[in-house]
Amino acid sequence: MNVTGVRVCVAGTGVTGTSAVKLLTALGAEVVTADRSDGSDKALPAGTELVIASPGWPPTHPMLLAAAAAGIPVWGDVELAWRLRPSGQQWLGVTGTNGKTTTVQMLASMLSAAGRLAVATGNVGYPVLDAVRAHPAYDVLAVEVSSFQLHRTVTVEFDAAAILNIAEDHLDWHGSVEAYVAAKALIWRGPGLAVANADDPLVSRLAARTAGSVGFTLNRPGPGQLGVGDGTLLDRTGVCGEGAGVVLAEVEDVTPAAPHNVANALAAAALARSGGVDPAAVRAGLRGFSPGGHRIAHVATVAGVDYVDDSKATNPHAAAASLRAFDRVVWVAGGLAKGARFDEVVTASAQRLRGVVLLGRDRALVAQALERHAPQVPVVEVQGTDTGTMDDVVRAAAGLAHPGDTVLLAPACASMDMFRDYGARGDAFADAVRRLAT
Repeated sequence: MNVTGVRVCVAGTGVTGTSAVKLLTALGAEVVTADRSDGSDKALPAGTELVIASPGWPPTHPMLLAAAAAGIPVWGDVELAWRLRPSGQQWLGVTGTNGKTTTVQMLASMLSAAGRLAVATGNVGYPVLDAVRAHPAYDVLAVEVSSFQLHRTVTVEFDAAAILNIAEDHLDWHGSVEAYVAAKALIWRGPGLAVANADDPLVSRLAARTAGSVGFTLNRPGPGQLGVGDGTLLDRTGVCGEGAGVVLAEVEDVTPAAPHNVANALAAAALARSGGVDPAAVRAGLRGFSPGGHRIAHVATVAGVDYVDDSKATNPHAAAASLRAFDRVVWVAGGLAKGARFDEVVTASAQRLRGVVLLGRDRALVAQALERHAPQVPVVEVQGTDTGTMDDVVRAAAGLAHPGDTVLLAPACASMDMFRDYGARGDAFADAVRRLAT
């Protein structure tokens, strides 16, 4: 693709926008930027021939609507990167409501263990435009793609791609559940191998309409699936030519070995195997993998109670998966709901809840779901919003917990009502637990 002399408007000057500006300028494009924070996004710049929109810009934004009405292409960074990728570079994609970052990082670890020059890129934090222009060129990219990024793909066809799960999320951006699901399904555009969560009914239905799919399950796998049996991860897909099931790793090689994280490992293994990675490298990749922060991270044990930080659980689907990993839980939840509903997570988790501590702007929505579906569970609401609030939260949780219980920060909500991001929220929780321990 030749962009020399093309007038490109980059909408958004965050991580992906900055990456796009840098690359397009180096390739000789005439680049202008629009940034919502300074009010420069009110009109489409004159002479624009192409718009590269950052993920946070919704499709209903007036400038993007004006571009579409004028017949001007609106792409995201993933589409641009695809068109600029080196010849022969393999792309393995991962999307889903939850687990994307962990899965692409596991996948990159497996590929590296197999001797491939690979990197986790995309929504994981390392811009895909930087990855496709790296020297020496990567053999394979493990690409995390959000629904926002997929919405703005046009020609991207992954060599293999996984949908981990789908639950309601980002409806304020997409406008409807149907539009959100349709965006996720775009990862299976083209003839590449589709890797589907066989335990997720919606993903399974999408896979049934897709030629050339394999499944993964937390149960014993059937033909064409990866799964779990006798404490091992088993591959019965035959994608590497084996007929019978192949043992890839032990469940205990997955860290942490919570059910949803084992599912992430199976998805990563399916993608790695599609690229010819042998079982030894799958196992070595899992053993060498360290999960990112704030993902079911054990903080401390105080008075016989475990305190666990899963601040990354920013929606009800993620929180439900986290809660399933523990038998008796004092649940710390609340924040910005983003239009989410909490009835399903409460119903699924009611029998394991020792108590609940709520914080944040939309805590009342969680409280209402608890009143409807788990009225027997004690609930404490913490109203503060200052930096000391998390100390009150942790003290309240400690008061509800018994020895052997787990106090779990899995908020089911975004963090920006009180914290910079989910990491800052998790850090505040961990710091408060450590102060409790002293």
